Amino acid sequence: MFSLRSAVRQYRGLWLPSASVVRAMSSSTGPTAPFTTLAISHPAKSVTHVELHRPEKLNAMNSAFWSEMVECFNDLAADPDCRVVVVSGAGRLFTAGIDLMDMASDVLQPQGDDTARISWSLRRKIAKYQETFSVIEKCPKPVVVAVHGACIGGGVDLITACDIRLCTQDAWFQVKEVDIGLAADVGTLQRLPKVIGSRSLVNDLALTARRMYADEAKSSGLVSRVFPDKEAMITGAVEMAGEIAGRSPVAVQGTKINLIYSRDHSVAEGLDYMATWNMSMLQTDDVIKSAQASMEKKGPKTVTFSKL
Repeated sequence: MFSLRSAVRQYRGLWLPSASVVRAMSSSTGPTAPFTTLAISHPAKSVTHVELHRPEKLNAMNSAFWSEMVECFNDLAADPDCRVVVVSGAGRLFTAGIDLMDMASDVLQPQGDDTARISWSLRRKIAKYQETFSVIEKCPKPVVVAVHGACIGGGVDLITACDIRLCTQDAWFQVKEVDIGLAADVGTLQRLPKVIGSRSLVNDLALTARRMYADEAKSSGLVSRVFPDKEAMITGAVEMAGEIAGRSPVAVQGTKINLIYSRDHSVAEGLDYMATWNMSMLQTDDVIKSAQASMEKKGPKTVTFSKL
């Protein structure tokens, strides 16, 4: 029987995963305890793979998913052995979005004695669901998401909180919420305009709920690379994650944090924050190690960086 753990040991130090590792990642046997909706694996050194794992339900987001993603990414944020995260979906598509049947009673029947109390209760629930994807953005480790098949509704909220987006040629994306009578409320309307940069296109997608296919997603900047199939995409995602994980974790995590800060602030504010950040981070030994490797014509992956 194939063991992902033994395969990782066998290929330790190699950043391009073998086909058997990729196939095992794409067809894992089930969720990883204590999770019921996520399967966790380690396909390369310092790389953690988080797979949405409700394939029989098209990875629809049920009530357990919303809390498990928060627990998972809070753990990864504090895990010194994890430097990069890859997110994908099991089965024939990435995610069908919110599991309406599972979530209906929680969202559509909020508790409270009057309008004010019902509203406060509903606001708390919405804030809780927003945190499910905000925790991805807050995680200092870069997150690469690999989309195949379809990414619908809440799936767009999820991927826009990630740092790098990849997809297969047959993938399509849909901001579905207006079709079910609501405005997207857990991140799409806030992050998609910053990802794509075209207000007209964002409005088009959000107001019509039309499908955006892979070629348009690539040309608009929603994804950075398109692959012919899922296996090629997962291989590419893990290879990319390995390249990132081979760099100084001080440099990589500082880069992510400052990119997000600068996105939401003026240039002057971003520069000031960067100066404050690097007045301490530049004192890391990683700078000397990286410079030495460069002078010796060696790549950064030859350097052993301390855990962060």
